[in-house]
Amino acid sequence: MIRKEKDSNEEIMYGDREIEAGSLICFPNPSKNRDYDISIDFPEFTCKCPFSGYPDFATLRIKYQPNNNVLELKAIKLYLNSFRDKKISHEEVTNKIIDDFVKASKPKWMQLEADFNPRGNVHTIIRVCHGQRNNLELIF
Repeated sequence: MIRKEKDSNEEIMYGDREIEAGSLICFPNPSKNRDYDISIDFPEFTCKCPFSGYPDFATLRIKYQPNNNVLELKAIKLYLNSFRDKKISHEEVTNKIIDDFVKASKPKWMQLEADFNPRGNVHTIIRVCHGQRNNLELIF
C-alpha cells in the first residue's frame, strides 16, 4: 500500500476546524416549570477500536429531562464528531459522553444508549443513566 504524505501547505477543511473548536454549549430551558423529555438520535457515531485501530460505528440515543439548561444540537454534533479518530473502547466512550453532557447541562435525568454495529459477529449495546427520571404521563 502506498501512503500519500500530507502536504504541510494543505488547508484544514472547515469541518475539521469546527470540530476542533467546538465545545458543548447550552441555552436556558424555556420551560423550567415543566418536566419534559428531549430525545436525540445520532445514527452515524464513529470512533476507533483501541486494540485494532479499526473503526467502530454506533447509533447513539440520548434522552434527558433538562433542568435549567438545554444542550444545543450543533454543539452536540461537533462534540460527537470529535471521536471519529480517537482510539477508545465502547464502554469508555459511552461513559465519557454522558459525563461530559451532564457536566455541561446538569439535567434532572439523562440516559445514553450506544448501539454499536456488529463486528466479528459481536453486537454491543451500552446504556448509562444519570439522575432520577420524573415519570411523564404521555399518551400517543
